[in-house]
Amino acid sequence: MKNILLLLLLPLITFAQKEVVIHITTDNYPAETKWELFSDSVSGTLLSAVNYGHYTSASTTYSDTVYISDTITNISWVIYDSYGDGIPGGNYYVSVCEDTIISYPVPTFTTGLLHNRVIPQCMPNPPPCVEATVIINLDQYQGETSWDITDTNGTVYASSVAYDGNPDYATIIIPVCIPKGPLEFNIYDTYGDGLNGALWQGQDGSYYLTQCNDTLIYGTDPAFGYDTAHVFVSDSCIPIYGCMDPAYMEFNHLAIVDTGFCNILKVFGCVDSAMYNYDSLANVMDMIDSCEYTLILHDLMGNGWVGSSLKLYANDTTEYSHMGGFNDYYYISLMAPRLLSVQFFISPQASLTTIECGFTLINPEGDTLISIEPPFIQPLFVYSAITNCGNICIERVFGCPDTLACNYTAGVNTATSCTYPVQYYDCNNQCIVDTDNDGVCNENEIIGCQDPLFYNYNILATDPGLCIPFIYGCIDATQFNYDANANTSNESCEPYIYGCMDSTAFNYNLLANTDNGTCDSIIDGCTNPVALNYNPLANTDDGSCINPVYGCIDSTMFNYNSLANVDNNSCISYFYGCTNPTALNYNPLANTEDFSCIDYIYGCTDSTAFNYDSTANTNNNSCVVVVEGCMDQSAYNYNNTVNVHDSISCLYSASCTSGPGNPYWLNDPCYAWVISVDDYCCDNEWDTICQLTYDYCEGTWSGPLLSRTNAEKKLLKITDILGRPTKEIKNQLLFYIYDDGSINKKIIKH
Repeated sequence: MKNILLLLLLPLITFAQKEVVIHITTDNYPAETKWELFSDSVSGTLLSAVNYGHYTSASTTYSDTVYISDTITNISWVIYDSYGDGIPGGNYYVSVCEDTIISYPVPTFTTGLLHNRVIPQCMPNPPPCVEATVIINLDQYQGETSWDITDTNGTVYASSVAYDGNPDYATIIIPVCIPKGPLEFNIYDTYGDGLNGALWQGQDGSYYLTQCNDTLIYGTDPAFGYDTAHVFVSDSCIPIYGCMDPAYMEFNHLAIVDTGFCNILKVFGCVDSAMYNYDSLANVMDMIDSCEYTLILHDLMGNGWVGSSLKLYANDTTEYSHMGGFNDYYYISLMAPRLLSVQFFISPQASLTTIECGFTLINPEGDTLISIEPPFIQPLFVYSAITNCGNICIERVFGCPDTLACNYTAGVNTATSCTYPVQYYDCNNQCIVDTDNDGVCNENEIIGCQDPLFYNYNILATDPGLCIPFIYGCIDATQFNYDANANTSNESCEPYIYGCMDSTAFNYNLLANTDNGTCDSIIDGCTNPVALNYNPLANTDDGSCINPVYGCIDSTMFNYNSLANVDNNSCISYFYGCTNPTALNYNPLANTEDFSCIDYIYGCTDSTAFNYDSTANTNNNSCVVVVEGCMDQSAYNYNNTVNVHDSISCLYSASCTSGPGNPYWLNDPCYAWVISVDDYCCDNEWDTICQLTYDYCEGTWSGPLLSRTNAEKKLLKITDILGRPTKEIKNQLLFYIYDDGSINKKIIKH
C-alpha cells in the first residue's frame, strides 16, 4: 500500500530585486513586435525576452513584469518589428519601481530600436507570491532525494532536505510560494541513480511542479544524479503563449502553450561569411560536439584514490572511468562530448579519500569547469559541466591547391591564383627538351625560309627550310585575270564584268569581259509610252512617235479644235443670244452673238405716274405720283401740292345750298362742306360713315374715320415675256403686276 505524506514547506525568502515592467500598446499587427532586456552591468546578459507572436491582439495594452537583481545598475532594452515599420498607432514605456525610464508614445522604427538606461535607486519590493505545488513520488531510497527552486541568478526561493524517515514510495505534496517569472527547478540524488528504484528491484519514483492545475514539470526519467528544468511561473492562470518547438528560431523557453508561431526553422552550420565552410542558408552557429578535455587527478598522500573512482558520463554513456592507483597528480587527456556529467564515488572503505583526494576538469580553452579539493565530507559528488568547444567554422587557408603549379601550397581550402610554367618550360623557365641547345624547346622549333628575299620568308623560323621565289600576278581567285601560279599580288586584278559582247546587238557592252548571254536584237519603233503609236516591243526609237493632242474634234461644235487628235469630251454646242454684258437683255449662257442686244433706256416706266416715259425700258425710280386737285388760287379749295388741275373740284361760291343727298352742299357759308371722299361712298349704304366735313376756315376735316372696303389696287411694274421691266409697248404681250399680288396680261393694239 502506498503511503502519502503531506508536508508544507514555506521557506523564508529575502528578495533583493527590482521590478521592471514593460508596457506595450500594440498596433494593428501585434505579432510583428518582440523585445529583449539585457544587463549592461553583467556583460550583456539576457535577462528576459518575448518573441514574435507573443502579442496577439491589436490595439491592446500588455504588461510584462521582470525581476532583476539589485546589483544591476544599467540595462539595455531593444524593441523589434519584423516588418520594419515600428508600431504606428501604438506606444511603449518601461518602468522600474513604478518610475517610467523609457517612454515613446508614437514610435516609428525599423527592425530594432535600442534604449540604454541607468536603473534608478528605489526601494526593492518583493515580487508577488505565486502559489504552486511540488509533488515528489519517492522510491525506496527516500533519504537520497532533495530539491530546490531558484532564479537564473541562483537565488533559492524554496527547497527541501533529504526525505529520510518517510515511507518507501511515499507521495510528498509541498505547497510553495514562489515569484513569477523564469525559474529553475533542481532535483538531486546523492547516490546518483535518481528515483530509479526499479533498478534495485523496487519502484521508480517521479516528480512534478504544478500551477493552476497545470503541470509545469513532469519528471519522466527517474535515472538522474542531478536534473534541472527551466520553468516560467505566471502571476495568474493565464498560460504563456509562444513557439514551443526548440527546432525553430522563434522558440520561447518560457511558453507553456504553443501558438504555432514557429516560422523559421533552425539551420545549423557555419554562419561566419569569412570562413571557408560558410553556409548562407544557416542561421544558427553549429558547435563541435566533441572536445579535448584535460582531467587532473590528485592525492595529497601520494597513494592514489584507494578504491574511490571517478566516472565521466555523456548521454548516459561512460566516457572515462578511473579507479585510483597513482601518486600525487595524474593528468589525462580525453575526447568527450560538450555536455558531461561527472560522478565522484567515494569508496566506504576509503575513508581518507575525503581529506586527501580531488580532481580538476579543464576545457580546451583552459577554463576550469570543475575543481574539487580536499577536504570534503559528502560521500558522493555529482556534477554537470558544459563547454563551448568552438564552432564548426574552418579558417580559410589561401593558396594554390594544384600540385602542378609552381606556387602549389599544401593544405589549401580556398584557392587563389595558381602560377604555371610556360608550356614546354619548367618553373625555372628552362626548356624541358632542347636537343640542339639553342635555347628553343623542341616543341617550339619552327622550320622555315630564313632568307628575306624569298616569298616564304618566316621571321619566326628557328631552323632553315625550303625558300620559294616571288611570282607576281593576280592572286585573287574571284577576279577575271586570276593567276593560279602567282604567289605575290602586283595589283593587276580585274573584276568580272558581265554583259553582251556582240557589237551588233542592241545591248552591246563595250566594258564587258565576260559574255552572260543577254544580247538582244535591235527593234525600231516608237519607244515613248505616252505616244499614240507606242510600240512596247521596240528598243530603238525611229522618230515615228505621234504625241496626243487633246480637244474637241467635232467640227459642228462651238469649240472645235482642228489640231486635236484625241477627243477629251470637251465639246460645247452653239448657244445664240446677246453676249454684251452692258445690254438690257445680256445672256451669260450665250456663246454666239445674235445681234438682239437692247440698250438700257432709263426713266419712269409707271404709266400711272405723273412723269411716265413711254420710251423708257428701265425704271430709274424717278416716277412722280399724280396728285389731282384745284390749282386755281381764286378758289376756296386751292391746293398748292397738286400737279394735275381738276377744275371741277374748284369751289368758288359761298351760297348756302342745303339738302341731303347732294354730294356738294353747304350748311354754313364758312365751313361745313360735305363731300364724297371716294367713288364708293356714293352708295347709300356707306353714306353715314364715308362722309366727312371740311372746314374751309380752318382747313381741316372732321367726322367719322374712313373705312374703305374696296380700295383701288396700285400698279407696281410692267414686264415683258422675259421678266424684264418695260413701259407700255404697242402690239406686244406685257405683264401688269399690282400691289395686291395680281397679274394682268395685256396686248395693246395700235
